[in-house]
Amino acid sequence: MPSDHALQRVVSLQPSATVILAAIGKLNHLVACTKYCADVCPEVRERGTKIVSDSWTADAKQIAEAAADLVIAAVPYQEKAVAEILKSGARFLGLAPKSLADIYTDIATISGIFDALEQGEQVIRDMQNEIATMRERTKGKARARVFCEEWGKPLIASQYWVAELVEAAGGEFMGTPGAQTSAEGVLEANPDVLVAAWCGAGERVPLEKLVRERRWSKTNAAKVGRVYCIRDEFLNTPAPTLIYGLRALAAAIHPQDFPQASGLRCITSVPVGRKP
Repeated sequence: MPSDHALQRVVSLQPSATVILAAIGKLNHLVACTKYCADVCPEVRERGTKIVSDSWTADAKQIAEAAADLVIAAVPYQEKAVAEILKSGARFLGLAPKSLADIYTDIATISGIFDALEQGEQVIRDMQNEIATMRERTKGKARARVFCEEWGKPLIASQYWVAELVEAAGGEFMGTPGAQTSAEGVLEANPDVLVAAWCGAGERVPLEKLVRERRWSKTNAAKVGRVYCIRDEFLNTPAPTLIYGLRALAAAIHPQDFPQASGLRCITSVPVGRKP
């Protein structure tokens, strides 16, 4: 898109969009975003960017007050929230990535809107190169069976792009990506590595409590202390920050070959059974 037609004022209702804008050097166009965006991209707080409701609870008045040319949001949506976005009068870009390929497309799309195709292509190449390098480094290594979850109640497995990252990091993703499962089902599958990356929890997943209450102390993972928390945005934000999640997964799956990674926390003790 020619620069004289590029949109100038954007409201981001999803952290992934904010991270992508930062990666392509276009945060100057961001006039409002969510508190979750600010958690992932602290620079927006330093800029004094207005904080608004997210994709789930969007508010037309807030968007209109920001005088936005474009609103970028992503699943999950509520029908009411979509109606609020449309009522604001701004253009609306809705994202729904499932795979790494979808994420690359989203980066290219946002880059095109803001006349930054070259920067977007570089971000995509950097991600692809790092994933390919990791896949080569783990080639031929024993593939641990890994269960990753993005939510605890109900228990939901991580998304398909996380399964792709697990594979690149030298593991075998267990279960169906993005699907609800049960503690009993995971116990029966007996993973070698357990990873919890709960949406909105940062690094605060209570690993000891999780193992105790789900009776997972007899899993292969718990027996050898390979129960981990990975920082939320490193796995759940479909954006360039996934590379940090890839490094954390590699350190969890092959700790003897990869250094301790940022955003990775290991269980400190394995409780036996449920407290009375």
